[in-house]
Amino acid sequence: MILDPQGQDRGALYRFLITVIVPRPIAFVSTRSRDGVSNVAPFSYFTAISDTPPYVGVSIGDRAADPKDTLRNIRDTGEFVINIVNEPMMDAMVRTSGNWPANVSEFGVSGLTEKPSTRVQPPGVAESPVQLECRFVQEMALGSSFFVVGEVVFAHVREEVLTNGVVDPLKLLPVGRLGGDLFSLTREVAGRPRPRVSRTTGLEG
Repeated sequence: MILDPQGQDRGALYRFLITVIVPRPIAFVSTRSRDGVSNVAPFSYFTAISDTPPYVGVSIGDRAADPKDTLRNIRDTGEFVINIVNEPMMDAMVRTSGNWPANVSEFGVSGLTEKPSTRVQPPGVAESPVQLECRFVQEMALGSSFFVVGEVVFAHVREEVLTNGVVDPLKLLPVGRLGGDLFSLTREVAGRPRPRVSRTTGLEG
């Protein structure tokens, strides 16, 4: 198979990218509107950007005539929470991905629970084992999406997902996004130590 992006429509390119760039971590983003309506929605174009300061980025598709509630709320309030999705939350998370009206809280339709945040106004998802409270840093229009950068100003992590003070993926049980309606579950992990190489000599040691 050979694919030339110049000869593909947007839908075909989207389907291709989401089936080969896998698994993708899910940013389950909770926000609050100016009117006080809480919103939560999943986004799988999500990554860590920097550790000092701790920046994370979420790509949100452009809907010029009707911006997604998440993007509109972040623009209006400058705050959001990224909740990590684990297996017990998966079905509820998928339910929030419907195109619910702006005045409908996805917390209600999914049965998830709002959890008061410490440094920001939007609530976190109580069922999530990790919540990253974020303040808006900047937004960049890139192609058919807006890339939103936030600074993590506070984090909540359940003790039960830690091993020796570090988040353990086999306890966290994160859900990853694949193509179509498919998701990946964390059943096993493999460890490989990085080689120790002298930058000066190029020798390992």
